[in-house]
Amino acid sequence: MAALTPAIVTFSRAGAHVARMTGYELHSLRGRVEAADVTFDDAMEHIAALFAAGRPVIGICAAGILIRAVAPLLADKRAEPPVIAVSEDGASVVPLLGGHRGANRLAREIATLFGTKPAITTAGDIALGIALDEPPDGWCLANPQDAKAAMATVLREGGAQRRGDLWPMPELARCGSVTLEASLGPVGGGPDHLVYHPRTAIVGVGCARGCDANELQALFERCLDEAGIAPGAIAAIATVDIKADEPAIRSLAARHALPLRLFTAAELEALTPRLANPSDIVFAEVGCHGVAEAAALAAAGERSALHLEKRKTNAATCAIALAPEPVTAMRGRRPGSVSLVGIGPGQAAWRTPEASRILASADEIVGYGLYLDLVGGLCRGKPQHRFPLGEETERCRFALERAGEGLDIALVCSGDAGIYAM
Repeated sequence: MAALTPAIVTFSRAGAHVARMTGYELHSLRGRVEAADVTFDDAMEHIAALFAAGRPVIGICAAGILIRAVAPLLADKRAEPPVIAVSEDGASVVPLLGGHRGANRLAREIATLFGTKPAITTAGDIALGIALDEPPDGWCLANPQDAKAAMATVLREGGAQRRGDLWPMPELARCGSVTLEASLGPVGGGPDHLVYHPRTAIVGVGCARGCDANELQALFERCLDEAGIAPGAIAAIATVDIKADEPAIRSLAARHALPLRLFTAAELEALTPRLANPSDIVFAEVGCHGVAEAAALAAAGERSALHLEKRKTNAATCAIALAPEPVTAMRGRRPGSVSLVGIGPGQAAWRTPEASRILASADEIVGYGLYLDLVGGLCRGKPQHRFPLGEETERCRFALERAGEGLDIALVCSGDAGIYAM
């Protein structure tokens, strides 16, 4: 799905000025702000819908409005989006929720625009300028369950020991009983030992049509063990685009919550000089001299190197390449998807949070025009493909074709998609 960008919510023209300085999408109470990207009639309902959809909410308003709007939805701080309150003059920027899920970073960005300091209240950020449970992009904390205890010790002792090639931590003294370690391989951690994996590994895979998912999974695990790579150090799984719909490959990516990246046979063929095991048989079948090795190298970039050459079973292949630094920008094309979204009875407050999240993160929206009108602000700013009543087959076909081009499509249906969907 597409990244969920922040939504700026305001109720006045003064607030609109603050919003436009950030460059984010502007949501305004109807009739209050001209040229708003999205307008709404019920502020509490609209803010709640944005929060339920997983969108970061930046309110140019009193903190109490935001708190009351999202309070009934609070359940898991590890999954909820940031919520930030900003005063109309930009002088006060207060992250209310999601401090370690991007709120503190967003607050700093906004405060910088106005030459002020954000009112950050998380202890680690204040005392040491670091959040141990929120490593930078391209890094993975292997034992997040130990972060709270480790942070308490680091705050008490004023620093931490470091091991391996971690990202810069200029404000953190090298002292104390807690160790922060960077490791490509699996390492046991604990309350006094946090382990961070740089996501530099790309796993390239290939398989015969109809390969058993367990066979590919077993090969994947064997390759990681042989290569000494921790699962948390993997940035993505890569393969040739004609395998985009292969159940075993899709299952592998989903099981490990990893992005799947696709490359054309021509793109992989261009990497033949870098392959350790080029194959004429593979070329005759697919159009390139290697899938697993070539896909791993393609996704890891020009300066990458094979870390583990191709390993194979009867129906699957696997190889691992390493990028020179943590991967933060994915190469290749992602596979598309079609999600059936039921709009419920029509009111945003009665729509399921999952439906709102899918609508907010979809690349494009497809559906009967009236249904898209009922969805409202979550569709604005996105390409919408409206079909008249009676063209159910046509819009389903269109949605599938767009997904085949690598887009995530929300196909909007009335009522409950599980019961009434096409």
